[in-house]
Amino acid sequence: MTARWNDRRLVRRVKPGDGRQLERFRWWQMTRRSVLSIALPTDPASPGGEASVYSIEVKHGGDPETWEVLASLYRDGRHVAESKVPALFPVPGGRIDVRTSEVGMRRAHFIADDGTEHRLEPDPRSAEGRRMRFAREHPAGSWLVGAVSTVLLLIGIGLNLLQLAEPLSEIPPVADTIGTFESPVHLPLWLNVALGFGAGVGATERALRMRYHWLLDSGAGI
Repeated sequence: MTARWNDRRLVRRVKPGDGRQLERFRWWQMTRRSVLSIALPTDPASPGGEASVYSIEVKHGGDPETWEVLASLYRDGRHVAESKVPALFPVPGGRIDVRTSEVGMRRAHFIADDGTEHRLEPDPRSAEGRRMRFAREHPAGSWLVGAVSTVLLLIGIGLNLLQLAEPLSEIPPVADTIGTFESPVHLPLWLNVALGFGAGVGATERALRMRYHWLLDSGAGI
C-alpha cells in the first residue's frame, strides 16, 4: 500500500511539457547530462503495430535557480512532461521510473503493467552509453573496472567510518551510553583526501552502469 501511495504521489507532481525539441547530445555534456530512450507500442494491445520513442533527459547540475534536479520526458523528440526526481511518468502500457544519486543516474526503467521491467538504452554518445559499449566490446576489462570501483568504495567508506566513529563516540551523551571508541586507523589528511576521491570515482563508475546499493553508494558522500 505504501508503494502504491508513493507511486501516486510521484505521478501527481508530473507537469506537462512545452513541446520543445530534444537537443542532440554533445560530447562535453557527458558529466552533466544523461539521455536514455525506449521504443514503446502506441497501442499496448497491438505490440506489433506503430511505436513511439520515449526519451528521458536528466541534467545533473540541477535547475540554475532552484538547484532541483529535473527529469524531462520526450515522445518522438518532443518534450511532453517534466518532474523532479525521483520521477514516475505514465506511458502507454506502464510507467517510466527515473531516479538519480549524488553522482549520476541510479535508475531509468520502463515498468510494464504486468510488472516486467526494461532498462532504457543510453544515448551512445553519453557517458553511460560509452560505458555500456565498453562492457559489450571488452567484457573482461569491464568486469575488472567494476570490481576495482567496488573495492575503492569499500576501502574509502570503511576507513572513513572507522575514523569518524572515534570523535562521535566522544560526544558526552554517546560516551555515557556506549562508551568511547578508539579507531585502530589514523591516516594523514592527504591519504584521507585520496581515499575520498577514489570512493567518488568508484561511485561515479557504478552510476554509469546504473548500479546502486543503498549503503555502498550512498556512503560515498561520507
